[in-house]
Amino acid sequence: TVLTDHQDLNNTDLKTILNSMAPQQYRIRAKLRTYKPQKLYQSIKLHCSKCNSLGEVPDGDDFDFILQGSVIAAPNPELHNTSWYDSVTWTAQDLKQRKIAIHFVKHDEMLQQPEDTLLMIEGGTLKEVWKLAKRFKCVIPVRSTEDDLELLDLSAPFLLQGNIKYYGCKQCSTPKPIKSLSSIAAEQRPSWEPTEIAQVLGIELLQYVFIMKFTLVDGTGALNAYLFDY
Repeated sequence: TVLTDHQDLNNTDLKTILNSMAPQQYRIRAKLRTYKPQKLYQSIKLHCSKCNSLGEVPDGDDFDFILQGSVIAAPNPELHNTSWYDSVTWTAQDLKQRKIAIHFVKHDEMLQQPEDTLLMIEGGTLKEVWKLAKRFKCVIPVRSTEDDLELLDLSAPFLLQGNIKYYGCKQCSTPKPIKSLSSIAAEQRPSWEPTEIAQVLGIELLQYVFIMKFTLVDGTGALNAYLFDY
């Protein structure tokens, strides 16, 4: 790649740059010797703007394992059909007779159109969760406690919207009870934006970032350049 910007600056050797104090502005002419990562999908990381941590994006197997672990406890019927959500339950026709519960959040005591609806699912498989995410606006995987529904381990996405998984920072998040969502349901026009959902649930939202490292050489030295962007 040839950069044609900054014609007003003369080319500077990398050796000179490496021996100079930052910050400075330079124009260089160099070759790309190496770049990392080698595969493009490995460039996508999860970044927390609060603690500045950078982590790998969990794969589907991790999510599936957490969902399987949440199936152990059956949905608590005392938490079904509240003032702000309607519940539907059934038994899956598999060897374990798995219990599934879906809670549809209401607005003005009425269910919304699927494309505007947030729902919570207990006991679902990865395939079932993705199927619901294609049909409804937002899906939150949950499990029952004695008093309320709660989010799963933050190693799993706390929210799915379309084909996007939203994660929270384990270090900076202080998860609140699921009933905190009722405040959004009570709004005049609930938008179910991920940032708003994260805020009321006490989740510090992680952002997907793109990061790469390039090693540039010009015969006088080698310089590492980092690309980091949202």
